[in-house]
Amino acid sequence: MKILINTPDTSLLGGVANHYKGLQPHWHEDVTYNFIAGRKKIPGIVLLPFDLLVFFCKLMFGSYDAVVLNPSLGRTALKRDSLFLLIASLFNVKKLVFLHGWNDELSCEIDSDPRWFKSKYGKADGFFVLAKKFKDKLSSWGISKPIFLMTTKVETRLLTHKVVEKKSQQKTILFLGRAEEYKGIFIAIDAFIILKEIFPDLKLVVAGGGSALAHCKSKVISEGISNVVFLGTIHGREIAEAFTNADLYILPSYSEGMPTSLLEAMAFGLPIISTPVGGIPDFFDTKNMGALVDSKKAKPFAKEMERLLNDPLEMVRISKFNKNYAKRHFMASAVAVDFEEKVKSFL
Repeated sequence: MKILINTPDTSLLGGVANHYKGLQPHWHEDVTYNFIAGRKKIPGIVLLPFDLLVFFCKLMFGSYDAVVLNPSLGRTALKRDSLFLLIASLFNVKKLVFLHGWNDELSCEIDSDPRWFKSKYGKADGFFVLAKKFKDKLSSWGISKPIFLMTTKVETRLLTHKVVEKKSQQKTILFLGRAEEYKGIFIAIDAFIILKEIFPDLKLVVAGGGSALAHCKSKVISEGISNVVFLGTIHGREIAEAFTNADLYILPSYSEGMPTSLLEAMAFGLPIISTPVGGIPDFFDTKNMGALVDSKKAKPFAKEMERLLNDPLEMVRISKFNKNYAKRHFMASAVAVDFEEKVKSFL
């Protein structure tokens, strides 16, 4: 089976690029990556004519069985990939669309008039999405082709890094993600402030860049909040070290597809405190994995974290459960095999 996958350059940062970079060592079929969008400091709009021509030539001479396009549900990405889908329609190849990110505002606009989306993306033979509610949306827009639920992945090599483990017994809460309001960074900090009244030695580690990072640092300094560490953007061993040395993972995000960092936290055995958004509720077991808090207020998050921090045996039980669950469902090797099997079902 020959599969052509359109993806941003896998040497760049970004969710889709990182996803396929992690899967690359685990393919069993003949999979080729076709890089599109901005790269080498050249904007994507400038490269688009070249990318379309290269894509056409690869389909003309490559004898592929399936093509996988990877837009997010955003205006630019949908318009761009509708052109790739149109070109693929000229060839005897299965056309599959994997919708990664999801824009709720645009989704509501399509709800009111799905004709454009259906006319362009109705050409696809099948879809992959990261949440059941995204699948339901596609169906409501008149998409009658098969729609498969997928997940992002945990890179196997992330778990093999040699890391320096903390020696103190100080409890640590980890926020690993972009420091943006929609990711819930301010909720995480405010919940930590509440918890500091109960656990004075508690530590908060914030890992990741983002437009709100400077604001977060200013808030911590101006309010005199102790034991908050900002690591900035981290990679590889540093990520493994952050997970290894944490006791709880918090991601109070307003919206998500399927956050890779949450799956990674589970693979390292961290109890999870997050929100019921995107694909998270499709698999999350609140009895065994942690808690999902449907709120944009800090107090309910602090309450759930306090409950776990006061119950070390429960923390250990959840840790074991999450580690085993992630190993069975989220490792890159398992995700790659599952994806290939789903693609094969279209042939």
